[in-house]
Formats: sequence, structure tokens, C-alpha cells
Amino acid sequence: MTVLPTAQLVTVSLLSLVLATMPGAALAQNSSLSTGTATAPLRADDAPKAEAPTTAQAPAGAVGGMGDINLYPKRVVIDDRNRTASVGIYNKTANTGDYEITVGDMLMTPQGQIVDPTSVKPDDPGLARLKGAAQIVRFSPHRFTLPGNEAQMVRLMARVSPDLPAGEYRTHFSVIAVPPGDDGLTIDEAAKGKTAPTGIGVRITPRFGISIPVIVRVGDTTLTTGLTDLAVQTTANGQRLIRVTITRSGTRSAFGDITVTAAGSAKPVAIIRGVGVYPEVDSRTVLIPVDPAVEARLLASGAKLSVSFVDDDFAPGKTLARQDFIVP
Repeated sequence: MTVLPTAQLVTVSLLSLVLATMPGAALAQNSSLSTGTATAPLRADDAPKAEAPTTAQAPAGAVGGMGDINLYPKRVVIDDRNRTASVGIYNKTANTGDYEITVGDMLMTPQGQIVDPTSVKPDDPGLARLKGAAQIVRFSPHRFTLPGNEAQMVRLMARVSPDLPAGEYRTHFSVIAVPPGDDGLTIDEAAKGKTAPTGIGVRITPRFGISIPVIVRVGDTTLTTGLTDLAVQTTANGQRLIRVTITRSGTRSAFGDITVTAAGSAKPVAIIRGVGVYPEVDSRTVLIPVDPAVEARLLASGAKLSVSFVDDDFAPGKTLARQDFIVP
């Protein structure tokens, strides 16, 4: 057992990271998973150029987390036509903050959670199918200070070698707030005997952040989707839900909005936006809350419902899958 020296302050940093557009948060996104694909080395002059901070407001459609920043867009797709992209980081508070950028490959589970690949069993079938992009995505800057109510544009570039097989590769771009001050010690420093001028104590510092997927498509990709296992459910507190399983095959992820309509209603009875199914899984089940204003008869036994999955990615507006069912 290591005994900490007296008369010192130990600082514990907690990372709280939100995966935008996908349910389920993942902690500590600094890991990456090798895909076994060689890439050309990145030269110094290949690094994308960062843009200086500007005074700006986050545009409509920006995503936010538990911290003080918003990101735009909600996801990044890089393809053969354009190997560069930009992500806007908006400090939505009046306070100046320090931020750190990382990229890390993450795994989708059949339940729709986004997790660190090292957190699953080595024989998880998703690991063999995961094609990470952390090794081929470069970005600048890596760390910056952003005054309140200002924006910083981060430039991304995919460095794709000529022999990289066709398909979809993915990593996750994370912005993490760096806690201010340096008036304590880390646990490692304290364990090594380093002392601090302050008294004994423990400081817990949360590190809030947000993450979005960065998708790199190489060559031609394919996608086929379907909708199965449709059902109406009611929770213990009376909330009605529509359950639907999205099936996916091919080399490309599916991403779009699910809308449920009922015969006799001009408005959708339920809708959920930004649902993704990544290539490492064949299907994903989602629960869609029903609009509380919907009349009970529209979901009663014998009612006819129609579920549509509409693309918001490769061909926006295209219906990827549609399925009708009768409420039992």
C-alpha cells in the first residue's frame, strides 16, 4: 500500500463525455483500435491549418452536452470528393475556457451504446468488423483557449493511402474542457512523494466534454436497411413507446429519422431524429416516445401504424425502409 505524504492537495480529474447523436455515454475516449490497415506517414506540411477564434453563435442544429460548449455539425462525413472538413466549437458562456481535442475509435453495441473497444470481450464480433479512422484523421489545433461567446474552427483532414480497401472508417472527435488552475497534485505525483504547499485534501475536478462521429468513406459503399419487430409498449408510469428494430447490411452505416404515423392522424404519433446504425452491428432496436397528445384510439388494438426510416446522410430525404403494422 502506498502512503501519501502529508500536507498536500491531491487533484482527481473526472471525465464526463457525451456522445452526440447516439444514446449512451462513453467515458475516457483516448483509446484507439488498429484496423490492421497501413496508412501513409503524415508529413508536417500535411497538417490541416486551424482557423482563429471568431465572435459567433452556434448555428441551428448544433449539438451540446453537459458542459459549456456546442459543436457543429452533429457529425462529419469525409469522402473521396473532399478529404477535409471543419468542426465549429462554440463557447456558449461568458467565461473563457481551455479545451483539448482528441480522436478515438469507438464501438457500437447491438443495444445502440457507443463504448470504448477495450471495454468489451476480446471475442466480441463487433471488434473484428470495426474499421477505425483515428490513424488516418488529422486535425488542428489540438488545444486552445476560447473566450466566452466566441467560436473556434478545427480543421480535419483524412490521409488515405492508395491501397486502403474501400469501405467506411469511423472515429470520434471529442472536445474536453480542461480544468483551470494547477494548485494541486495528481495521484501519481502524490504517490511518488511530491509535496504541495497547500494543506491536506482531495479536489475532484469534473472534465466535461462532447463527442461527434467522424466518418471517412473510401470508394463505393453499399447499404440495405429494414424495419422489423414493431410493437407498442407502455412503461410503468404510463408512457407509450413504439419499439422498432432497424436491420442493416452492406459496407455503409445508416443514419436518419424514424417517423411513426397512424391512420386518421395528420400529425406523426412519434418521431426520433438522428438514429445511427454503424457497420459493426447488423441491427439495433430503438424505443420512440409517443407524443402525449396523441389520442389513445390511434394506438388501440387494431389500429394501423406506418413506420418510415428516412436518410439524413448519404441521400438526404430518401426513404431507407418503410413498414406497416397492425397493433395487436
